[in-house]
Amino acid sequence: MSDQKKMHKSEADQTILHFKKSKSVDLVSTPEMANPETLHDRLDRIAHAGVASATSGLAPSVLAEAWLDWATHLAVSPGKQLRLMEQALQNTQAFWAASLGAGASNTSPDMAPDRRFASEGWQKYPFSVWSQAHQQSWQWWQDAMTDVHGVTPEHENLMAFVAGLIIDKNAPSNFALTNPDVISATISESGQNLVRGAKNLAEDLIAKTGAVQQKGPQPFEVGVNLATAPGKVVFRNDLIELIQYAPVTGTVHPEPILIVPAWIMKYYILDLSSHNSLVRFLVSKGFTVFIVSWKNPDADDRNLGMKDYRKLGVMDAMDAALAITKSPKLHAVGYCLGGTLLSIAAAAMARDGDARLASATFLAAQVDFSEAGPLRLFINDSQVTLIEDMMAGKGYLSSDQMAGAFALLRSRDLIWAPAIRDYFLGERGESFDLMAWNADATRMPARMHSEYLRKLYLDNDLAAGRYRVDEKAIAISDIRVPIFAVGTVDDHVAPWQSVYKLHILTDTDVTFVLTSGGHNAGIVSEPGHKGREFRISDTAADAAYADPEDWLARNAAKSGSWWIDFVSWLVARSGELAAPPQLGAQSGAYKALCDAPGSYVMQQ
Repeated sequence: MSDQKKMHKSEADQTILHFKKSKSVDLVSTPEMANPETLHDRLDRIAHAGVASATSGLAPSVLAEAWLDWATHLAVSPGKQLRLMEQALQNTQAFWAASLGAGASNTSPDMAPDRRFASEGWQKYPFSVWSQAHQQSWQWWQDAMTDVHGVTPEHENLMAFVAGLIIDKNAPSNFALTNPDVISATISESGQNLVRGAKNLAEDLIAKTGAVQQKGPQPFEVGVNLATAPGKVVFRNDLIELIQYAPVTGTVHPEPILIVPAWIMKYYILDLSSHNSLVRFLVSKGFTVFIVSWKNPDADDRNLGMKDYRKLGVMDAMDAALAITKSPKLHAVGYCLGGTLLSIAAAAMARDGDARLASATFLAAQVDFSEAGPLRLFINDSQVTLIEDMMAGKGYLSSDQMAGAFALLRSRDLIWAPAIRDYFLGERGESFDLMAWNADATRMPARMHSEYLRKLYLDNDLAAGRYRVDEKAIAISDIRVPIFAVGTVDDHVAPWQSVYKLHILTDTDVTFVLTSGGHNAGIVSEPGHKGREFRISDTAADAAYADPEDWLARNAAKSGSWWIDFVSWLVARSGELAAPPQLGAQSGAYKALCDAPGSYVMQQ
């Protein structure tokens, strides 16, 4: 070993020893902390954590920088100012004309239909006028924040997003006295809707404080009517439980399927109810299926990083699946963050000559984060630093903090609409399996989340060929096994155009599917699901590139579930049917430990 390598190894050992001895210290070991943290650094972290707590993890400097950029350029753009004044005058005239003409419609040719104002009550005066005024105001502020000459596009997008949040906060639908649906319900029910709403609000406030409540039977419970596909936990380490599902066919394809779900949520989105379980569907088609069930990390796991998630999550699971089935290859499937992790593992395997993959499937998963959708609005160095400081105390990012960030991206649907329904109309939304799963979030270790945000989101190292595994860079283009990639039309987390970039980054055959629905509902798209449609095409490794718009124009949508085509694709790349393997090994590391769904999925 060279002296330089010895020096780096010694420094790393000292850093590990330091954190092992100081678990009680409110620090997070991140790649950027090249030197030991001083008292002054610690004071800064504590101060930043306080700011993060007060702003729900949003860095004020990010918004201040964007506002200054926008305001400065607007101040020297007289043409833009004049256009906005003209538009404001036109809106004012339209408002007064609608106010004086009692039968005015609440729609305008320039405004897209708004679901918030779709009911019959909003078509009547004066509610039609108020809704039209709100929509015009929202559009005016969007115009004010965009197309200002010289403003950085990232700042422009952030200002437009924030302006939309503020205007939507004051929408007439959000107030009882200006919402015709609430007024009608209050009159017809003699105010009982408001009584129920107050009770609902009290229950939610108590739940928010963490107070213990007596709970009756729940409509959906893991192991009862969620995650019920029969199987065994056949392997467990400090980060995952590996579940192998029992066969239901007399013969199976020799290559098993290993599913790596996202660790931000529980794995059973792919084994929801019996009718919409992807796991059950694959097993019924003659495949041996394994799935990774992630541990819900706590403060003791603060130093688990992306390296640990790759080794303990993907590679250990792969070793187990192949050892149990005695197959030389397997089909790997990665969903969301799990797909990103799978791409890292697959690229490293290809670089190192590990040929155990028969195919790779990426479900709503990104490897290039340059166009990662609305989440990019909040990801810059200042924001990531604040998140790191916020995680330093607890050692993880809580599920509530993540849920809040996602809710902001779709505030109309995830904040205001539920508030009106629950507290003004006194109704509770109908519970269904996907909603129950969505409320069962997990935490993320501080080191892993910091590395994920910095190396992938912020620096885009994976797409640029800078991401390192075992001290050597990897390239997505080294993945040469067939790829099946799925994007969803309404994805706010992994926009389908971003998922589509696998066509650029890989040098292999790619089958791409664009399915209706969002990030979750588009993937849980079982046969028989009404209203589902998808587009699919195969692109050979040597085919000319087509951009997303061209691809969309060339491939017509067809109704039904993409699951059926997925199975056909897997079968074409699998061996002849044979007797199914046993559940787990007879003895040793892969002996069956307990029934599915296991214990990690139950962790709160």
